[in-house]
Amino acid sequence: MRWSGLAPVMGPDAEWLLLGSFPGVASLKAQQYYGHPRNQFWRLLGDVRGIELATLPYDARLEALKAQRIALWDVIAETEREGSLDSAIRNPAVSDLRRLLQELPALRVIGFNGGTAGRLGHRQLGDLAKVYRVVVLPSSSPAHTMPYDEKLRAWRALDATGDERPPHQG
Repeated sequence: MRWSGLAPVMGPDAEWLLLGSFPGVASLKAQQYYGHPRNQFWRLLGDVRGIELATLPYDARLEALKAQRIALWDVIAETEREGSLDSAIRNPAVSDLRRLLQELPALRVIGFNGGTAGRLGHRQLGDLAKVYRVVVLPSSSPAHTMPYDEKLRAWRALDATGDERPPHQG
């Protein structure tokens, strides 16, 4: 089956851009990023930022992201896939990340949620990846069976301030 992804969530002042690979079936059906109840994205990000996200209604989560200057999207715009696993992705059409970056002049950090997002995203960004601090994170998916505390330690790299690059002047 061919699926289309979700629209980006962003405010013009976003400093972080978090990119997944492509929404799972539960998320697509709900039309919500990280809509599977066992996906740890909202809990991880909330713990990194010190705010409660996981228990908020979805629209309030999106508003909280914008207030935290965080943008959200996926590296794949549409694809053929049976089920929700990244390994089942076939014939992906990539998202226009370069265009999105032009709309985010304050952006400093790009976080890829999982290895597939990291591989495809790096390929799309090319030399632009050097302009930002780029972090490939362990996937928040329930299929990625790493203990939560280990995932959280890795996700805290998003909030590291020692090597922040200045905002990109596009």
